[in-house]
Amino acid sequence: MRLFLNPHQQSYVRELADDFGVSPSQVKLELDNLNQSGLLNSEKNGRQIFYSANKKHPLFPELQSMVKKSLGMDRIIESILDRLGSLEAAYLVGDYAEGRDSGIIDIVLIGEIDQDNLADLTKKTERYISRRIRSLILNNKEFNKLIKKGGLQPRLLLWESTENS
Repeated sequence: MRLFLNPHQQSYVRELADDFGVSPSQVKLELDNLNQSGLLNSEKNGRQIFYSANKKHPLFPELQSMVKKSLGMDRIIESILDRLGSLEAAYLVGDYAEGRDSGIIDIVLIGEIDQDNLADLTKKTERYISRRIRSLILNNKEFNKLIKKGGLQPRLLLWESTENS
């Protein structure tokens, strides 16, 4: 899930094993299977092999969509767009941006957001997806300032207004 949720990220066997509390041999077996099927790319760097999602694989868009749906991201973004005002972009940060299901979803919303509707929406969505949602609302200037200082890492763009492109 981590590699398909954030396809620009690379991970290696021991890192994944430590993060998920399983043996490196279990992780290696799964990574090898996914690599052989063409769903992952592998790149050797010194003694370590780094794995990443193969964005050119024909099933990549569907697999990424399935991962986002399993985490409830599609429902969250759809609800935000329908009810919250002028959203310019939405980012997933923290554990979920790294592909770890910690039970708390951290989202950064850029734009002018109706905070009362956000609180109501958050409660309803949390019940639906059985996860806690924490949100940070910023304007573009605040967001860019945080990024320049190295904040909000890791982050994964979930949605961006086509008017900003």
